Amino acid sequence: MLYNKPLFPEVADTTHATEKAAAFFHSFFTVKSQHDIGATMEHFSQEKLTYIDAILGWLFDSHGVLKGVFEQYMPQWPDTALSYATRIIGDENSALVAFTDTPELFGAEIRILGAIDMKDGQIIRWVDYWDGRHFGAELAAQLRTPADDFPMDFKEATAKGNASAKITGVANKLQAAITNNDAKAAAELFTYDAVYEDMTLRSQVLGNSAIERYLGRVLTEVPYGVGSTLSHVVGGDMGGGYEWKSSPAYSATVKHGVTALELDEDGQISRLTTVWDGSMISDENVKALMVLSLE
Repeated sequence: MLYNKPLFPEVADTTHATEKAAAFFHSFFTVKSQHDIGATMEHFSQEKLTYIDAILGWLFDSHGVLKGVFEQYMPQWPDTALSYATRIIGDENSALVAFTDTPELFGAEIRILGAIDMKDGQIIRWVDYWDGRHFGAELAAQLRTPADDFPMDFKEATAKGNASAKITGVANKLQAAITNNDAKAAAELFTYDAVYEDMTLRSQVLGNSAIERYLGRVLTEVPYGVGSTLSHVVGGDMGGGYEWKSSPAYSATVKHGVTALELDEDGQISRLTTVWDGSMISDENVKALMVLSLE
């Protein structure tokens, strides 16, 4: 018996996504991995579109500009160049999508969290966040937009109100607790068996009690901690995430990041995953932050 081999690994966790969201992103990553420029661009709005790589500072502010980028790169991709989702969190209005770009696309593997807004079945805003250290700090530095030209306006105002009231409420409560350096209040938003992950620091904390203790150690030290601000929320009642701007101590280095949130049926956080560009700070600073995961 012959079996058709999938185009890419069918590993996407869609337990916190609506059926429409899961189907939309499966369609998108399928045609992208097939290197079909026309079909890929059909997923994007021609009327209003912003696509930003938050780590490299690449901003594409129209359907035509983004199409031009794909026209430049896609024909050069070998058949093994794949882009595929590993987690989809949200609904057909907005979502937080974890996905992988294989090394054949841009020179090294990229593990990305994308904050995505949609309208009338098409993407109107997409912002990618990832860790430059995983990609390769030197390669990221070569590709990054110079500091003087790096975009600071990520066009959040173009996609207001797409997130559900539930995920928006949870995100704002969590950010308020973080801003107040209140680890206890933050931990109360998590389930008993919650998982807390920092992709940049390669850390994972298991369980509510350990999460509270961890937050008590890191909230004054990490970019998304005390002094950071929430900039945009995406997602539905089962989860999503929020983009944030760094605390003042990191304003000249990390600048931005994103946090994914999976919710249980009661609106408690069952899994949190955050990522930011660790290549913008020194090895010593990263190591010091990693040590804070130890008890």
